[in-house]
Amino acid sequence: MMEEEELEFVEELEAVLQLTPEVQLAIEQVFPSQDPLDRADFNAVEYINTLFPTEQSLANIDEVVNKIRLKIRRLDDNIRTVVRGQTNVGQDGRQALEEAQKAIQQLFGKIKDIKDKAEKSEQMVKEITRDIKQLDHAKRHLTTSITTLNHLHMLAGGVDSLEAMTRRRQYGEVANLLQGVMNVLEHFHKYMGIPQIRQLSERVKAAQTELGQQILADFEEAFPSQGTKRPGGPSNVLRDACLVANILDPRIKQEIIKKFIKQHLSEYLVLFQENQDVAWLDKIDRRYAWIKRQLVDYEEKYGRMFPREWCMAERIAVEFCHVTRTELAKIMRTRAKEIEVKLLLFAIQRTTNFEGFLAKRFSGCTLTDGSLKKLESPPPSTNPFLEDEPTPETEELATEKGDLDQPKKPKAPDNPFHGIVSKCFEPHLYVYIESQDKNLGELIDRFVADFKAQGPPKPNTDEGGAVLPSCADLFVYYKKCMVQCSQLSTGEPMIALTTIFQKYLREYAWKILSGNLPKTTTSSGGLTISSLLKEKEGSEAAKFTLEELCLICGILSTAEYCLATTQQLEEKLKEKVDVSLIERINLTGEMDTFSTVISSSIQLLVQDLDAACDPALTAMSKMQWQNVEHVGDQSPYVTSVILHIKQNVPIIRDNLASTRNSFIPKFITHLFKCKPISMVGAEQLLLDTHSLKMVLLDLPSIGSQVVRKAPASYTKIVVKGMTRAEMILKVVMAPHEPLVVFVDNYIKLLTDCNTETFQKILDMKGLKRSEQSSMLELLRQRLPAPPSGAESSGSLSLTAPTPEQESSRIRKLEKLIKKRL
Repeated sequence: MMEEEELEFVEELEAVLQLTPEVQLAIEQVFPSQDPLDRADFNAVEYINTLFPTEQSLANIDEVVNKIRLKIRRLDDNIRTVVRGQTNVGQDGRQALEEAQKAIQQLFGKIKDIKDKAEKSEQMVKEITRDIKQLDHAKRHLTTSITTLNHLHMLAGGVDSLEAMTRRRQYGEVANLLQGVMNVLEHFHKYMGIPQIRQLSERVKAAQTELGQQILADFEEAFPSQGTKRPGGPSNVLRDACLVANILDPRIKQEIIKKFIKQHLSEYLVLFQENQDVAWLDKIDRRYAWIKRQLVDYEEKYGRMFPREWCMAERIAVEFCHVTRTELAKIMRTRAKEIEVKLLLFAIQRTTNFEGFLAKRFSGCTLTDGSLKKLESPPPSTNPFLEDEPTPETEELATEKGDLDQPKKPKAPDNPFHGIVSKCFEPHLYVYIESQDKNLGELIDRFVADFKAQGPPKPNTDEGGAVLPSCADLFVYYKKCMVQCSQLSTGEPMIALTTIFQKYLREYAWKILSGNLPKTTTSSGGLTISSLLKEKEGSEAAKFTLEELCLICGILSTAEYCLATTQQLEEKLKEKVDVSLIERINLTGEMDTFSTVISSSIQLLVQDLDAACDPALTAMSKMQWQNVEHVGDQSPYVTSVILHIKQNVPIIRDNLASTRNSFIPKFITHLFKCKPISMVGAEQLLLDTHSLKMVLLDLPSIGSQVVRKAPASYTKIVVKGMTRAEMILKVVMAPHEPLVVFVDNYIKLLTDCNTETFQKILDMKGLKRSEQSSMLELLRQRLPAPPSGAESSGSLSLTAPTPEQESSRIRKLEKLIKKRL
C-alpha cells in the first residue's frame, strides 16, 4: 500500500511540474544550467544509465547516492530559505507604498511653493519694466523733439540766409545752402498742417522761383537774343548760377540750355541762309568747318562755365545737326532739278564723315533728350562677300579683280549719330538709283558686245570650269553699289536698288548665258532650249563640237557661280536693310532663272552624252538573254559605252566643275526592257553592270594624268544607283518558289520596293500574268503601309529626272561645287 501511495504521489508531482514551453524557455534564459536534472525532458533511467554505464561502475553506487543526498539536502535548505524570506514580503511592500505616497505629497507641496514664488517674481519684473518702458518712450520723444527743433532752427535760419544770398546773387553759397534747406524741409512733410511750417515751405518755394527768374535774367543779360555776346565772356557768377539751376526745377536748366544754344547758332542761320551761295551742296564742307570752329571756341570760352554733366558741346552739335538737316531738306526741295549724282554723293560722303567725327568725339548721351528720337544705328559698311566663307572660284575671281582679297573687317561699333543729318538726302536718292540703273544697263550691253567679240571660252585643261569674267565684274559692281547705298540709307532706297539688281540679274541670265547656248537641230527642224527639256522617243540630237561643249560648260559654271553668289547677295541685302523691310528682299525668282540656265545646260550635255549611248543600250535591250548559255567577258555594248565615256567625259570634266549623271536611271530603264532573261543571262547582265559601275566610279580619272579622288556625293550617287541595278538582277536570278521567300527577298534587297518595280521584275523572269497576280497580291499584303504618294514617287524614281525634280535639287549645286574643288 505504501508503495502504491508513493507512486501516485510521484505521478501527481510530475503532473504539477509539467510547465509550458514558453515558461520553460523563460526559465532557461533567466537561470541557464547544464545540469541534466534541470532539463524539461529529464529521464531518470537515462540519467542512471549515464551514471552507471557498466556493471563495474556499480561499485561506486554508495558514493553516488551520498552525492545525490547531499544535493537534495542543499536544495531543501535553499527552498526553506526562500519560503521563509517570502513571509514578510507583503508587509514590506505595503510599508514601501505608504512611504512613496508621503514623498509624492511632499513633492507636490514644494512645486506649489515654487509656482507661487515664480508668479510673485513675474509681477515684480513687470512693475520694473513698466517704469523702464516709460523712460524709453520719454527718451524717444525727447530726442525727436530736440531733432525737430534743431531742424526747425536750421530751416528758419536757412530760409532767411537763402533770401539774403539770393538778393546779393551769392550763387556759390546758395547752391550749397539750397540743397541743405530742401533736405531739411523733407523732414517736415508730415507737419505741413502746422501754419508756421507751411509758411516756411512757401517761403522756400518763393525763393526757388525768384532764383530761377533771376538766373534766367542774368543769362539773358550775358547772352542776349539780339546783338553780340558780352565781351567779358563767362563769369564766375554764371558758373555758380548753373550749379543752382541743377537743384531748381529742370525747366530752368532746359531754358538756359535752349537760350544759350539758340544764341550760339544764330550766326550760323545768317551765314547759311537759303539764298546764300555757301548754302548749296557743293559747299557743304563749310557748314561742318564752321561748327568745328564753334566747338573749339566753346571749349576755350565756356567749357568751365557749364557743369560737365550738361554735355553742352554735344548739345550744340546735336542742335546744329537738326538745323542743318532741316535747312538742307528745304533747299534741296527748292532746287531738286539741280541735284546730280556726283553732287549728291559728294554731299552724302561729307555728311557721313562729319557724323563719324561726332561719334568719335561725343558719346550720344543727349540724343534721347527732348523730342529727338533715337536714330537707328547703321549697318556695318563691310564687303558683303567678304563676310561669307569664300569658295575657290570666288577667291580666284577676287584675286583677278583685286577687290575682294582684302582681309575681313571687324564690325564697326554702332554710330549713334548716323543719319542725324544724312536722313535729309534719302528722299533724293532716286537720282542715285536711276544712275545705277543706267550704269548697269550699259554694263550689260558691254558684256554682250565683249562676248560676241571674244567668242566662246577656250577649252580648259585646268581643274574646275571656265567661268565667264563678266559675271565677276557684275557682282563686284553690285557689291560696291550695295555698300554705298547702305551707307546712304537702309530704308526704301535699298528696296529700289534691290529691284534694279533683280532686273539686271535676269538680263544677264538671258542675254549672256541662255542666249549664247548652242542651238540643236533634228530631222524635223530646229529645237529651242525649252524643247530640249522634253525628250521624245526616236529623236536624234546633233552632236556638239569641242568648242560648243566648252561653251556649254562655261555657261553652266558661270550660272552655278551666279546662283551661289545671288544667294549670298540676298543674305547681305537682308542684313543691311531695315528689319521691317527684310521680307521685301527676295531674289528667289532670279535664282530660279539661273537654275533654269543650269538645267538647260545640263540637259544639253546629258543629251549629247546619252545620244551616243543609245545604240549600245538599245542593243542591250534587243539581245535574246534567255538564249545566253555561258557567262564570259563584258558584252560588246558595254565596251561601246565605256569607249564613248572615255572620249567625251574628259572634255566635259576639264571644263565643268560638276555635272549630273542621268545615265544610271536610263540604264535601269533599258535593263527592264531585257525580257525574258535566263539564269545565265542574268549573271552576264550582273557582270556587265559591275563593269559599268567601276567605270563610272573611275570617271574623275579617265583620260587624266592626275589621279583624282571622286567626290563623296558623286560616289554615293553611283554606288546607290548601280547597286540598285545589281539588286534587281539578283532578284531576277532568285527562284520564285516558294512565293513567300521570293517576295521577302525582294523586299529585303530593294529598299524602295513597290508593286510596279516588282511587276517589271516578274516580266523579266518571263512569268505569265496569271502567275503574277497571286505574287502581286502577296507583296501588297507584306509591304508596310506607305505614306501618301510614296508608290507614285517610287515609280518615278526609275526614270530620268524630270525638270521639276531637277529644279528642286538645283539649289544644292553650290555645295557640290565646293566639294568638287
